[in-house]
Amino acid sequence: MAQDTLDLALDLLRRESVSPRDAGCQDVIAARLEKLGFHIERHPHNGVDNLWARRGTASPVVCFAGHTDVVPTGPLDQWETPPFQPAVRDGLLFARGAADMKTSDAAFVTATERFLAAHPDHKGSIAFLLTSDEEGPAVDGTVRVVEALKARGEMLEYCIVGEPTSAAEFGDTIKNGRRGSLSGTLRVKGVQGHIAYPHLARNPIHLVAPAITELADTMWDEGNAWFPPTTWQISNIHGGTGATNVIPGEVEIQFNFRYATASTADGLMDAMHEILDDHGLDYEIDWNLSAKPFVTPRGALCDRLSDAIREVTGVTPGLSTSGGTSDGRFIADICREVVEFGPLNATIHKLNECIAVEDIERLSAIYEKTLEKLLG
Repeated sequence: MAQDTLDLALDLLRRESVSPRDAGCQDVIAARLEKLGFHIERHPHNGVDNLWARRGTASPVVCFAGHTDVVPTGPLDQWETPPFQPAVRDGLLFARGAADMKTSDAAFVTATERFLAAHPDHKGSIAFLLTSDEEGPAVDGTVRVVEALKARGEMLEYCIVGEPTSAAEFGDTIKNGRRGSLSGTLRVKGVQGHIAYPHLARNPIHLVAPAITELADTMWDEGNAWFPPTTWQISNIHGGTGATNVIPGEVEIQFNFRYATASTADGLMDAMHEILDDHGLDYEIDWNLSAKPFVTPRGALCDRLSDAIREVTGVTPGLSTSGGTSDGRFIADICREVVEFGPLNATIHKLNECIAVEDIERLSAIYEKTLEKLLG
C-alpha cells in the first residue's frame, strides 16, 4: 500500500503544536484541500486556530472533524526518541499526536484526495472542521466554528470525528455518543473555632458528611439503551487552615456528574439542591456545564462506516458511548449523525505514544470507503 498518509502524518507530527498552538498544521492541510477545490475559511479566536473547509454546496454534507493540537509531552528524558521527531520502530510510529490524532487528520486528507480522483462529480458536499483547542479548555475551538455555521443556517448530515476509539484491536469500536459532564464547586459553611471547644464551633466537614453519603448513594437515573446510569463523584475536598487545633469555617468540595440522556443538567442540579437543603446546610454551588450528552442511533452513518471497517480490517465494530468528552458534543448541535472513529487509544496522552504503521493507511482506506458509500 502507498504511504501517502504516513508522509503527511510525519509532516504534521514534526510540528510542535502543544495546545493551543497549531504550529502550521492547518496551513499544510488547507493547501492540500485548496488544490481539490475546497473553499477555505479561517476562524481564529483568542490565539486558537480553527479551519472550516467545504467542497460543494449540496446536501448531504459529510464532515471530517478533528484537532491539530496535542497534549504536553511530559518528561522528555522518558521518551525513547524525541516526541516531535517521529520515529518508526518495530512497525510502530512513535510521536506525540501519533494516535491522538494527527494520523487521523492525515487520513482524512488522503482519503478525500483519492475519493475525488475517482468521483470528481460526487453528490453532496465534503467538509473539514479542525481546531487547535480540543486538548485545552475547548472554549475557542470547534464550538466557535459551530456557532458561526449555525448563525448562517449551515447544517450537516454526517460527521466523523477522528478521535482514537479502537480498544483491543484496530476497528473494533465506533463511538456513537458521549455522556454529558456537569461539574460544580460546593462550599459548605460552618463556624471556625478551637478544636478543644467544639461546642463553640460548627464543623462543616462533619455537617456535610451525611449529605455526601446520600449523594454518593443516590440513583440519579437508570441509564438507557446507549448509556450507563448517571454517576456523581467527588474529585477534590479542601478544608481547614493547616493547623491541627482549628475547626475549619468552610469546606470546599469539587464534584462531577457524568450523565446520560436519561437525565438533564437542570434536573440534576435541582435534585442535588434538594438533598443539600434537606440536610439543612448553609452552602453555595458554582455550576459548570461543560458538555451535553449526545447519541447517534444506528442509521446511515453508523452502518456505512461499519461496513467500510469490516471491508478493510475484517473486524465488525461495536458501538460505544464510553469515555470522556469530545468535540462531537458541539457538532451534534448542527449535525444529524455524529460518530467518532480512529486508531487504537492504548497510548494516547502517554509517554512514547504510538500507532501501528499499517493502521495509518488502513484508516485512510476506511474513510475513503465511507465517502464512497455516502456520496459516491
